[in-house]
Amino acid sequence: MATPLPPTFVVPATLTETRRDPLKHQELPPLFPEKVNILNIWKYLDYKHVVGLGVTPLIALYGLLTTEIQRKTLIWSIIYYYATGLGITAGYHRLWAHRSYNAGPAMSFVLALLGAGAVEGSIKWWSRGHRAHHRWTDTEKDPYSAHRGLFFSHLGWMLIKRPGWKIGHADVDDLNKNKLVQWQHKNYLALIFLMGVVFPTVVAGLGWGDWRGGYFYAAILRLVFVHHATFCVNSLAHWLGEGPFDDRHSPRDHFITAFMTLGEGYHNFHHQFPQDYRNAIRFYQYDPTKWVIATCAFLGLASHLKTFPENEVRKGQLQMIEKRVLEKKTKLQWGTPIADLPVMSFEDYRHACKNDNKKWILLEGVVYDVADFMSEHPGGEKYIKMGIGKDMTAAFNGGLYDHSNAARNLLSLMRVAVVEFGGEVEAQKKNPSAPIYGDDHAKAA
Repeated sequence: MATPLPPTFVVPATLTETRRDPLKHQELPPLFPEKVNILNIWKYLDYKHVVGLGVTPLIALYGLLTTEIQRKTLIWSIIYYYATGLGITAGYHRLWAHRSYNAGPAMSFVLALLGAGAVEGSIKWWSRGHRAHHRWTDTEKDPYSAHRGLFFSHLGWMLIKRPGWKIGHADVDDLNKNKLVQWQHKNYLALIFLMGVVFPTVVAGLGWGDWRGGYFYAAILRLVFVHHATFCVNSLAHWLGEGPFDDRHSPRDHFITAFMTLGEGYHNFHHQFPQDYRNAIRFYQYDPTKWVIATCAFLGLASHLKTFPENEVRKGQLQMIEKRVLEKKTKLQWGTPIADLPVMSFEDYRHACKNDNKKWILLEGVVYDVADFMSEHPGGEKYIKMGIGKDMTAAFNGGLYDHSNAARNLLSLMRVAVVEFGGEVEAQKKNPSAPIYGDDHAKAA
């Protein structure tokens, strides 16, 4: 179920309005110096992304309409989709952006190539933006903040040039020192052409003679699917589902998002524990990226897989359970809080019942008015009558009948006072010679 975004972060519809930073509570300049319309939007577009993200779906559509797909090409397209997708999820995301595990030279090199085949920017560019997203989640400095709308977080943030305000700072010194990351960054254009287009086409062409299918399906259509699967982590994972670990920010957990993103859909957990190599922590949750990383570790290709202690994970879950229970509890009637009730002596309680005809009983130091309930008592009215003006704590707790939680909850709505020092036992301590139940009871005894 879609969870509404907190009203604190509502973004004005007009991009020329002055806005406020929700964290620093200060005025922010307009996103654009003028009202954007169809006549001037060309000045704000990032054309490399507009062309790249706009043309590939059109080429893929043309291929679908003009090229018959062969079974081998379909299988190869699916395989390469998962391979390049893992280049992003296992490589760009969990290895380089979050350093959730260590990969050996061979695995790192393969992931760098496969990540380039997804054509989503270099490791350095992608990781810098993603670290900023985690540090500045849901604020103006979040490069793809979910609070600016589903379309913006999915795709729109790449279609416009950055205006005067900048993306929040993120430390990438470790990536600047990584020779493989720097090599991929410098040779990125050649690598995306080689791994994104040439390689999948050549495999189908040389493998079974389907050059056209290899291009349209394994290269271009596969690329469109990889793009939007990854983009769903920025959009759908901040909109669909629930926050079982924290609900102060927009990341959500949902199986549908996990299925669409190779396991990245348990996003609420991920934002709480970003350096955990897992997104899904339970065996039945879908996270093929986690399984691949664990398999590579078993084979000696990866090591130092980071996980947060189960104790800390359960703390977050329990805190959210407590919060939701409290929210539900506040919607129910629980009677007047005991701290707000008037205080009377035990003698005043007995006097009110005997001389003022109050239909009160005393349980565990609290006085309840049972006048309207006497005729409805499941055990019969006479058992209520015999307790008027007395301390029925022992009888209520097993002396006559061990009452249920439902009985206690119902009684909470009948509170009228508390007795000083508790009940008859404390009153007896103050005056040991006084009869407990009154003269009649004393004579009967």
